[in-house]
Amino acid sequence: MTRTQKSILTFLSVTACILLALVGIFGYQAYTTLWQAPLGPAIAMPTSTWSLPATWTAAPPEFTPSPGPTITLVPTGTPVKAVYCSGPPVMTLLAVGTDARSNSYNYGLADVIRIVRVDFVKAKVTILEFPRDLWVEIPDIADDIDGQDHEKLNQAYLYGNPGFGYYDGPGEGPGLLARTLALNFGATTDRYVAVNMRTFEKIVDAVGGITVDLPDGMDGRTAEDRSARLVFPPGRQTLNGEEALTLARIRNDGVFERASHQNTVMCALQDKLTSPSVVVRIPALINSFKGAVQTDLTPEQLAQLACIGTKLKGEDITFVSFPQELFEGMRVFDPVFDGRVFVWDVDYDVLRDYVNRFNAGTWPAPAFENGYPADEESISTCP
Repeated sequence: MTRTQKSILTFLSVTACILLALVGIFGYQAYTTLWQAPLGPAIAMPTSTWSLPATWTAAPPEFTPSPGPTITLVPTGTPVKAVYCSGPPVMTLLAVGTDARSNSYNYGLADVIRIVRVDFVKAKVTILEFPRDLWVEIPDIADDIDGQDHEKLNQAYLYGNPGFGYYDGPGEGPGLLARTLALNFGATTDRYVAVNMRTFEKIVDAVGGITVDLPDGMDGRTAEDRSARLVFPPGRQTLNGEEALTLARIRNDGVFERASHQNTVMCALQDKLTSPSVVVRIPALINSFKGAVQTDLTPEQLAQLACIGTKLKGEDITFVSFPQELFEGMRVFDPVFDGRVFVWDVDYDVLRDYVNRFNAGTWPAPAFENGYPADEESISTCP
């Protein structure tokens, strides 16, 4: 080989190494950008009622759960508490179940409204239910509805989605609902997940159904609907998607009892999602439902949530509701419907106090801790 040939070969080798390095750098940057990019339009809280969550950094985790807590550093390099799954210390989600049966999210009321507080330090999840019939101020819509700025809480989600064109702010329906919760109750939310009824059924079917235990059975038949599909026999049974949705929507004994049925279904779904036969399929499940779920979670956060889910036991998932004795039914005139509608009469200052303690992770708490009763009737855990 001549000297000229050797020089050319050396030049080509060096050029190839540089190109490979550039491809690696730009490829990693693109991967990181996609990994941390929200899957939907992000929400933004009203600045007057919301404080920014603590900043945090995390390397993209492997899907296989880490063996134990890791140390996460804030940008200043100051160490914080050990966390699981490379997550933030706390992630707060707005979870919405809509009554729409279409494949899109243009319309639909918020049938289920929950704030989910995920603690990555204690490996604990606390879920707060908001009754949908609270009469609230909905921001950013008065100009589009003839000055009407108060409606039921569940309508904030409807008005925020594209169908009516009332709202062009951040986060569409979940975004407006999150802003409404922050404005009226001081509820803080980092991200959101909304699922319509058809998608919920498909998710339950995709994991092979869920198993529930109903010691006394459940008869959800009404005078208007005597269908056998509303009757669930006593004992342990596996439900498909349609059956799970039916159980979650039964409310013969009122909305608070329906919330209890929803908790039963959610516990069963969480138990199935963290079972060895299903947990390995979660990445494929997430991919298969991409676009069918309304969310601004990033792929990184989905992996963190899937990871922390494998570490949770039944007692680590707490469902909490505002005490029922705080609520009394009443009717108010709704100019949109030109009639009187049912709403809950409740002291919002009391609800804000509960929400503030929920945000801080101090409610629920043992009896009389911090001077407050335990409210045991409004607190439950998964089996």
